[in-house]
Amino acid sequence: MKIVVAYAWAPDPQEASVGADGQVDFSRAKPVVSEYDAVAIEVGRQLATATSSALVGISVGGPATGTPVATKAALSRGLDEVMVASDAALADAGTTRTAQGLAAMVQRLGDVSVVLTGDSSVDSGSRMMPPVLAGLLGWPVLSDVQKVSVTADGVTVERLLREGVQQVSVTGPVVLALASDATQPKAPGMKDVLAAGKKPVTKLEVADLGPAVAEGTVVSTAKLTGPARKGIVINTADPAAAAAELVGALRAAGVIGSTGGQA
Repeated sequence: MKIVVAYAWAPDPQEASVGADGQVDFSRAKPVVSEYDAVAIEVGRQLATATSSALVGISVGGPATGTPVATKAALSRGLDEVMVASDAALADAGTTRTAQGLAAMVQRLGDVSVVLTGDSSVDSGSRMMPPVLAGLLGWPVLSDVQKVSVTADGVTVERLLREGVQQVSVTGPVVLALASDATQPKAPGMKDVLAAGKKPVTKLEVADLGPAVAEGTVVSTAKLTGPARKGIVINTADPAAAAAELVGALRAAGVIGSTGGQA
């Protein structure tokens, strides 16, 4: 039995910068294993150890994804082996094409009981990869997962929802998107880094992922803008007068209504 973790080799958000226009710039950020996917790897390691299963990492991306630096970084976090497809043609692959590649890898591996992912990607944050991957595999998907335990015929998970904690039992293979606070990933030590260089790495070609499906083309992007600030300055020298002026300004803006009468 295999437990699979889908991970991304993505820019480190700690090294990103924000421009004057409010856009996040990742151009100078060094790539790392996505911090959300590191959570999934940690949970996967715990499950694999508890069930004596193999823990396999899979990734689809640009040329950097298949470099020794990238594969060793992923393996040092506890994966037993990795399977990657890295090509310039995949550098700007959208959610559908990337999920298609990941699904092809899962099918190629065979005997996979669980696919774990982070709940989002650090660069786009669309939260679409887990459901698209599950749809291509024909498996159920659960998001916002806090805890996972393997049962005889599937898994039992706990999800933290707005209404409270939900426990769900699933029979058969499933895709699980781990919440970012599901666990605290351990930083790889020197022993982990050295051992990573001896673990197997399987590299696939773009053709191994099957024919690319049609995806939409991004025509343009625009920053969301809120209402313009009025820049009203209230003199607080007289607290009572300042409070009255503030209330008057809020009513004029429609933020609060009139009392409608006298007390």
